[in-house]
Amino acid sequence: MQKRVFIVHRWEGNSQSDWYPYIRSELKNKGFIVEIPEMPDSLNPKIDKWVSTLKNLIKNPDSNTFFIGHSIGCQTILRYLDSLNKDIKIGGAIFVSGWFNIKYFENEEVKAIAMPWSETPIDFVKVKKILNRSTAIFSDDDEYVPISDSGLFNERLNSKILIEKGKGHFMDKKYDFILKEFLKLSA
Repeated sequence: MQKRVFIVHRWEGNSQSDWYPYIRSELKNKGFIVEIPEMPDSLNPKIDKWVSTLKNLIKNPDSNTFFIGHSIGCQTILRYLDSLNKDIKIGGAIFVSGWFNIKYFENEEVKAIAMPWSETPIDFVKVKKILNRSTAIFSDDDEYVPISDSGLFNERLNSKILIEKGKGHFMDKKYDFILKEFLKLSA
C-alpha cells in the first residue's frame, strides 16, 4: 500500500509557504501520496477547526499514514491523533518547531490566539500509543519556540530530538535535513 503524507502548515502559513512545496515535490517523486491542506483562518487558528480539517481529509489512518507538522501544525497533528480511536496506529510524524509553550508574543491578540493551544490538554499516553515513532526538530535560535520544549517532546512522545543551529523558525524554501529525517522515519 502506498504511503500517505500530510503536511500541516504553520500559523499564518498556507500550502505554498516555506519548505512545504519542496518537501511535497521530493516525496511525490519518491512515490508518496502527499497532501498539504489549507487550514482554515490561518491568521486566527482554532483547535476545533484545524483538527476537523484533518478529520474530514484523512480517511482510514493506518501504519502507512505519516505527518509532517510545522509550529502550530504540530499541535494540530497531536490533537488530531488524540481524537482517534486508541487502537489505531499511524506510521509516524516529523515535528518541526513544534511547541507546547511560546516564549514570545508579539501582542495580546497573538497571546489570546495561542493560549488555548498551550492550555487545552492532550492525552499524551494515548497519542504515544497511536504514534509509532516521531522526530522533533528545533533550532537553537527560534524566536518563538523555547528549546526546552525539545525535552517535552522526548518525555511526552519519546520523540527523537534534533537541534539545528541558526535555522530560526524554519521558514526558508528548502531544508534537505527535514526530507532526510522523514525518509529515515518512514523507511
